[in-house]
Amino acid sequence: MCGITGVFAFTETGRQSLANLQASTDAIIRRGPDSEGHFVYDQCGLGFRRLAILDLSADGNQPMTDAANRYTIVFNGEIFNFRELREKLIKRGCVFHSQTDTEVILQLYITEGRSFIKKLNGFFGLAIFDKEENSLFIARDRFGVKPLLIYRDEDKLFFASEMKSMMALGVPRKLDYVALSQYLQLNYIPGPASIFKGVKKLLPGHYLYIKDGKVVGKAWYKIPYDPKKVAKNKLSYEQQQKKLVELMDGAVQRRLVADVPLGCFLSGGIDSSVIAALAARHTPHLSTFSIGFKDEPFFDETKYANLVAARHNTNHTVFSLTNDDLYEHIHDMLSYLDEPFADSSALAVYILSQRTRQKVTVALSGDGADEMFGGYNKHMGEFKVRQGGAKAEAVTALGFVWDALPKSRNSFLGNRVRQLQRFARGMTAGVKDRYWDWASFASPDDARNLLSAASRRKVGKKAATKRRKDILENLHADGDLNEVLLTDMQLVLPYDMLTKVDLMSMANSLEVRTPFLDYKVVNFAFSLPVSSKVDATMKKKIVQDAFRSELPAELYDRPKHGFEVPLLKWMRGELRGLIENDLLRDEFIEAQGVFDVDAIRALKVQLFSRNPGDVHARIWGLIVFQTWWKQYMAS
Repeated sequence: MCGITGVFAFTETGRQSLANLQASTDAIIRRGPDSEGHFVYDQCGLGFRRLAILDLSADGNQPMTDAANRYTIVFNGEIFNFRELREKLIKRGCVFHSQTDTEVILQLYITEGRSFIKKLNGFFGLAIFDKEENSLFIARDRFGVKPLLIYRDEDKLFFASEMKSMMALGVPRKLDYVALSQYLQLNYIPGPASIFKGVKKLLPGHYLYIKDGKVVGKAWYKIPYDPKKVAKNKLSYEQQQKKLVELMDGAVQRRLVADVPLGCFLSGGIDSSVIAALAARHTPHLSTFSIGFKDEPFFDETKYANLVAARHNTNHTVFSLTNDDLYEHIHDMLSYLDEPFADSSALAVYILSQRTRQKVTVALSGDGADEMFGGYNKHMGEFKVRQGGAKAEAVTALGFVWDALPKSRNSFLGNRVRQLQRFARGMTAGVKDRYWDWASFASPDDARNLLSAASRRKVGKKAATKRRKDILENLHADGDLNEVLLTDMQLVLPYDMLTKVDLMSMANSLEVRTPFLDYKVVNFAFSLPVSSKVDATMKKKIVQDAFRSELPAELYDRPKHGFEVPLLKWMRGELRGLIENDLLRDEFIEAQGVFDVDAIRALKVQLFSRNPGDVHARIWGLIVFQTWWKQYMAS
């Protein structure tokens, strides 16, 4: 696992940015603490940092140049089918000088051009420079497992794995106020936007090709969802289950190859348990890792993780944490964020990655299954809205009751009331508005009202409308739940879930691999009808049924908890001084000029009221933003 960065200059002025290449590479040392490398030729500069995963020969280091000294590559990621690709290239006459997937990618590009990218099974961000053509090819993996940022102006183009590198290269630090508005709604920033104007996230499954001063972007992959083909799927449900097990077993096997210690995250949920069960088939005494929450029994799932570990004879480690342990890492985690990102469960992933890294260098996770197979409570809610009926109508009719009752994510009853309120609201909304509402912590109007008058004027209505329209383009009134899942794959997965795992694992120099996001599994998942994924009694139906014989019975028929750190408790305790006397202090808010003082004050009043609702999540988003602002904008 690595980090990459680079410069492609269009003018003499642009060439001056090459002087910042070293600083840009240094900025991502935690992505690659084991070694670094640089390449500069004429108007192109490439930088690289490496975390050793495989036992590479000396000539496998990066940037890597081919024997003819024409092509040079930097590559961040893992290609799991590179050995098969290598054998085919050898039969075609290619000569290799290392055992690396990097050289296979380079030779494929030399042999087949840009179309080669479709043959890769893995995750990556990469760039290939061609001296003879004076061209640069930049690409990102299908689902956005690895990040890749782009900045372009008339003088140059920058790319990098992290915003830290982009800032070191010298991108203008000008806020994108539409992105800020969406951040205040979602607690993360959807691509292609970033917090800075001009800095874009290369979309998953896309590439850029730069030649003769022209930059051409293209989608090289999209999830092959076709509702007409889904309707004609002739596999029986039993055949579908068998196929899923076969595909998942292959995906796990491909991700078990490493010359360093490897293990699995094991939360106690269905998805990570499936991965651990499959990995244990091929790895005796597999290492598995869980975190437990001593002070938060509502969220503690170690009982179920222990059952899976015992069933499959894994070498299981539980990191049992108190709230003090969690709180101890807040500031370390916040200081690593170079773009506002406020999914509070990132703190738990940060600590899990830190503790796991002390024992292994690579970990497998269950990420991706919920989005493609329908594992979230909102998916069951969407199913029930579409089904309608007396119960759904009754919940809607009692909307005034749910509005009045106390709501909280940190208790069973409070969380249930919160869910019923959102369901009642969703029953009366169209599919697009409902999706956005259920994905958000704040409405567009609530987010707008948090901004100062000057900031509101900078939120372009046309740009905001277009970005939201682009995100929701696959949702139709006459569509089905698969369209919701497809939208999750393009929004929630890359910009929340995968961003969280990448940031927190890379902060601790740990590589995380995601078997559910093998493209063969994803393609198969979107060939299945909704009835195979969600019904009136079960979410993620086919995953649960296909692996029922592999998993303890206790994992079934229990609610999905996920995890949220005790933000409300901290904000009323340890974080209160930070909120009232520093980050959200009236004087600081007024001098900063981004937010409305009265609106922030009203949130603080609600925080300490008897009915805080989701306000702690919104204030957490503000804490993250303000910490980021002080680190990168106020200096």
